Amino acid sequence: MIHAASKLSRKNKQALLISFDSIAIIGSIFFAFAIRLGYWYFPFENVGLLILMLGTPILALPIFIRFGLYHTVIRYAGFNAIWKICQSVTIYAILWGLISFMTGINGIPRSVIIINWILLIMIIVGSRVLARWLSSEFNINNNLQQKINVLIYGAGSAGRQLCNALNDTNEYRSIAFIDDSPEFYNQSINGLKVFSRDDLEWLIERENIKEVLLALPTVSRKRRNEIINFLESYKVVVRSLPGLTELAQGKVKVNDLLEIDVRDLLGRKLVKPSQSLLKTNIKDKVVLISGAGGSIGSEICRQILTIRPKKIVLFEVSESALYVIEQELKSINTHRIEIFPVIGSVADKDRIEKILKFYDVQTIYHAAAYKHVPLVEFNQSQGVLNNTIGTLIIAEAAIISDVETFVLISTDKAVRPTNVMGATKRIAELILQALAARTEKTCFTMVRFGNVLDSSGSVIPLFKKQIQKGGPVTVTHKDIVRYFMTIPEAVELVIQAGAMAKGGEVFLLDMGKPIRIYDLALKMIKLSGLQLRDKNNPEGDIDIQYVGLRPGEKLYEELLVVDNSTVTENKLIMRAEEKMISWDKLEPKLIKIKEAAQNSDTEKIYKLLIELVPEFKRDINSPKAD
Repeated sequence: MIHAASKLSRKNKQALLISFDSIAIIGSIFFAFAIRLGYWYFPFENVGLLILMLGTPILALPIFIRFGLYHTVIRYAGFNAIWKICQSVTIYAILWGLISFMTGINGIPRSVIIINWILLIMIIVGSRVLARWLSSEFNINNNLQQKINVLIYGAGSAGRQLCNALNDTNEYRSIAFIDDSPEFYNQSINGLKVFSRDDLEWLIERENIKEVLLALPTVSRKRRNEIINFLESYKVVVRSLPGLTELAQGKVKVNDLLEIDVRDLLGRKLVKPSQSLLKTNIKDKVVLISGAGGSIGSEICRQILTIRPKKIVLFEVSESALYVIEQELKSINTHRIEIFPVIGSVADKDRIEKILKFYDVQTIYHAAAYKHVPLVEFNQSQGVLNNTIGTLIIAEAAIISDVETFVLISTDKAVRPTNVMGATKRIAELILQALAARTEKTCFTMVRFGNVLDSSGSVIPLFKKQIQKGGPVTVTHKDIVRYFMTIPEAVELVIQAGAMAKGGEVFLLDMGKPIRIYDLALKMIKLSGLQLRDKNNPEGDIDIQYVGLRPGEKLYEELLVVDNSTVTENKLIMRAEEKMISWDKLEPKLIKIKEAAQNSDTEKIYKLLIELVPEFKRDINSPKAD
């Protein structure tokens, strides 16, 4: 019966409820007389009273409808719904009493009005409570097999809010709390017992726990990392709530649960940014971001918007990427900053010069580049034209247009490169160093850093997809290591580094300790609640396969060509003075490499790359032609 009622349309459910209430309204008035008189009373001889009793729904239902009693979803009805019922029944009872006395009909005891009022509230409220309980029981029984048994790690306020949120879902079933504070042990919170982490193993086995939800928004990253490492050994999926800032914006919701972010495994301590440095090149200025739709470029756009520039010019060759970032910025543009989405390539000299002059650009963040090592290795000429010649074109246009500051987003792959992408970025650095020595109009600088988490070229999204598909997870080499940093942190440091520039410097970001890619893959597998399948555990879920280094790839990356860096006022930013090539010597070779790239002359491209970047070691496995 409950199942059949749940399948009814909204209008049919309302009609059913109105029919029930009509019977309840009439029934309550007859019961009120019976209680008052002590026997069942039906006024056959008093037609006026009979009409007044049978016509009660005509008086009551419009009041009930006006108070919205039939717009409330029964299974979510709470105190507010009960209060509305009490209000509407009270008004009905008073009106019915007034009408009965005004009509002068005999035989109506005054106490009947009060008894009728009490009875009807009990019946209407009771029916809603019963319907809600039956609906909940039905949903529980219907979804019990589908619900995921979870433990909540953290019995504080965030944990309690999360528990309440889970109670209203059909996805999760809270089993118990886990907490590190002895004061909570064996206590009951929201009907759930609090256990210590020592009880975790038997709880997982006894209750068939599938996920552990971290409700620890205020703990330090170091402590969070310790807990994640502890949970790594158990076959459970680990999810977390967002940080304190996000929680302050509203109550905890189930949708706030996130899979463990790899940034929690880095254990990096952030340095509070200097607000004056952040504002130097941005506040009240016209800022252009090339490659605005990319991973780094889009984050630069987001952070710049919060610093309140005069205008933001989004320069992007991809129409779809430009549309996405423009729409996102519009949705968060609370200060009504002017945003201009411009389609164009940095290799288009006329286009870039016109844009810089038209918008009177003062600061450029040059993030546009081809960065996927294997793709650039297979398309060497395009890598040269975009990464090297494109940088030359936009840098010269910046001088012509009197741009104040030009910041190049570089890469650790530019240091002793073994691939074309790294070599083209190193030449881009050489171009800015040479131009910085020739002009005082524009302050040229570059910021070099390693991999960022969740960028389009990062292994993180790839591993996530492979794990979701059931594996295998592919790693190029067991000993390969990489530096990692979050995109927001990298961009924040890039903006500060650019503000420190005097001209021609190479800034390096402290990337922390390098992480072995194999260990990263293993952690992601375990934190997904799965086990590695190998010779020691043939019954595991996912195996790791080694596919070999790709063309141009090396086991480790470096940030310095020569070790002569100095620390700046931000200890995560270092300044390096590296060797350069004078413009007189550099320009003729740039002309030659541009011609070679336009002619797709691969051998000549390689020869010129080695001349310009002597430390470039060509990979013999690289493709021989575009």
